[in-house]
Amino acid sequence: MSKPVTLELLKQIGLAFCSRDVDRIMSYFTEDAIFYMASGPEAVGRTIVGKAAIHKVLADRFAVIPDMYWAPEYDLVAGPNNGVSVWRVTGTHADGTRLDAQGCDLFEFRDGLIWKKDTYWKIVRPD
Repeated sequence: MSKPVTLELLKQIGLAFCSRDVDRIMSYFTEDAIFYMASGPEAVGRTIVGKAAIHKVLADRFAVIPDMYWAPEYDLVAGPNNGVSVWRVTGTHADGTRLDAQGCDLFEFRDGLIWKKDTYWKIVRPD
């Protein structure tokens, strides 16, 4: 029997991301997890498959934006295997460029672990 998704689980995942501790974050993912990044060359952004590949992408991201932080806005549970987290991400790129955008993650879980993470960010541009 699958472990159902809870608001507490979504909160703990958010806290793990804010810690920028990649091993802690990866403890919430299945070995065969899929991460659809917010941008990239595909219609889904960029597809990253597997725990090791996701670990590398996150470690590389935190090296470029070492103060990256997700301020939670709200979480939703959508049935036993799905959840949504809405947040505002901030940080400073190594080149000094500021990141400040609202976004969300659409999660699909298997046995209480993230199987798919689909990330969306607002595109912020000066008018």
